[in-house]
Amino acid sequence: MDASAEVHQAGWGRWGDRAKARPLPEGVAKLLGQVFDVRPAPAPRELEQVELPPSALGQAALAALAAIVGAEHLHLDSASRAAHAAGKSTPDLLRQRAGEVPHAPQAVLCPADTDQVVAVLRTCGEHGLAAVPFGGGTSVVGGLTTPTPYLALDLRRLDRLGAVDPVSRTAVLQAGLPAPRAEELLAAHGLTLGHVPQSYEYATIGGFAATRSSGQLSAGYGRFDDMVVALTVATPQGALHTGRAPASAAGPDLRELFLGSEGAFGVITEVTVRVRPIPAQRHYEGWRFESFEQGATAARTLAQDGPKPTVLRLSDEFETMIGATGAGRGDGGCLLIVGHEGADVAAVVERTGQVLAALGGTPLGTGPGEHWAAHRFDAPYLRDGLLDAGAFAETLETAAFWSALPGLYAAVREALFTALPTPSLVLCHISHVYETGASLYFTVVTSYQEDALTGWQRAKAAANEAIIAAGGTISHHHGVGTEHRDWYLREIGPLGAAALQAVKRQLDPFGVVNPGVLLPR
Repeated sequence: MDASAEVHQAGWGRWGDRAKARPLPEGVAKLLGQVFDVRPAPAPRELEQVELPPSALGQAALAALAAIVGAEHLHLDSASRAAHAAGKSTPDLLRQRAGEVPHAPQAVLCPADTDQVVAVLRTCGEHGLAAVPFGGGTSVVGGLTTPTPYLALDLRRLDRLGAVDPVSRTAVLQAGLPAPRAEELLAAHGLTLGHVPQSYEYATIGGFAATRSSGQLSAGYGRFDDMVVALTVATPQGALHTGRAPASAAGPDLRELFLGSEGAFGVITEVTVRVRPIPAQRHYEGWRFESFEQGATAARTLAQDGPKPTVLRLSDEFETMIGATGAGRGDGGCLLIVGHEGADVAAVVERTGQVLAALGGTPLGTGPGEHWAAHRFDAPYLRDGLLDAGAFAETLETAAFWSALPGLYAAVREALFTALPTPSLVLCHISHVYETGASLYFTVVTSYQEDALTGWQRAKAAANEAIIAAGGTISHHHGVGTEHRDWYLREIGPLGAAALQAVKRQLDPFGVVNPGVLLPR
């Protein structure tokens, strides 16, 4: 039952594919040297250098698990276990770079189907083990580990496209299917999901559903939970199938128990999604607004009164400045990226331009839009470069109704600046808009003269308190995990928490599935 480190999907101590790493843009590197007192970080420990204590699984448990998934799909080596012990938050990466693995799984299992997942969960209950679902390993909220002895349930073998219904425009995707592969398989049928979050290169279909993922094309295609029409979920009590027909009024929609549940109630193994024809045209462009407030008004107008673009992304003055520095521009103001995709976009591009010009926008042409589209997956790699240089970089996000958004923006910035060292950068953008509100996505860059993890914990807690006080939600698309759990429980209140605990007891009476995530253990 030995394994190679190839069983893990995500990189170690950094984001994604090391071959895609790139140096900091010259302008950003120069700014870093001028603003921050940083020293290059020490060389990170490599995954191959990490040695974990041997697995403590007993022979009876090992034999039972191997009988379910096959001995070749049960991995006990240090590299595989360490690689499945964390996600991709900056604290996760800093611990990995230091060679620290606080809570490693006792084994990594790769089941092949829903029945095997159910059998594994039942076996875990019999042997006093927990099971943590693992897709692309991109969680940034502590959703992939627990101090309880546990198994990492790697879903990579659930990687197939099932039935495609071109009449209903639906497709069945297994949960371990990576997003790029899903798009490739759908493209063979002339179809697309249109779901492209920043984690797109590595995240999986099941992870999108379990976290209520929201992609960069959400203004046009909707969030991932808008796309889900049915689910298959494996629980220790058996498999559950939801979504018999669209828009059913037959009682509460059980899909909602599992969308956003982060594996706390069961393991999503199959997702039936709404798909659409691959768009024939795409047009991305940039617009400049004098202020974040003016740009937000323009974004709200399009979200409420149309025409609604496929992509709508507004950077505040500070993010626009840093982006311009990295790209060699000096536009000033606030940059709004507007993207349209469809069969024929010329008319809607023209109407959108008329609306934005009437609201004070200045057209910048297709250059900024195409530049953003070409580099939209770069930010996590940029974070790696900042960490290598000795800086600290991390993100957090929230959402609120339009009327509360200005106050939320100001409150979170103030909380962060109060808690962070001086100097620090706090950048923000709106990337997901709705008729009633929008998200705010903050990026922090700073340096710590003390323990970085302790310092960020303090700053993040201050930001979370500001979010709750200002009427925002603790997460728009990153999820709850363990890091947001205490604030999430305050958000839903004691009665809401009790209702979810009752669901947990019914579906998972022995607390096998992802204990501590979403709800206390």
